[in-house]
Amino acid sequence: MANIENRKFIALDISEKNYLSWVLNMKLHLSAKKLRHTIDEDNAASNEERVTALIFLRHHIDDGLKYEYLTLENTLELWQNLNDRFEHLKAVVLPKALND
Repeated sequence: MANIENRKFIALDISEKNYLSWVLNMKLHLSAKKLRHTIDEDNAASNEERVTALIFLRHHIDDGLKYEYLTLENTLELWQNLNDRFEHLKAVVLPKALND
């Protein structure tokens, strides 16, 4: 049971500070757990795989985000909602990094 409570990496902060690193960490960990396909469109994931990925995803987001997206029960839908909310950071952070 203690394993469930331990986060594998820093949770996605509601302030958007760590979105890019969080996305990379989430994709890597879902791949390692053989659940990466659960966040792909038109996936054929089983209900068990979706629920397992959803629990993992929700465990690694800020409590404020958990409450905001409380009614979402689909891993892909939650992933897409978070992406829609934070994807603008790629346009802001990446060009700056390229200029450094």
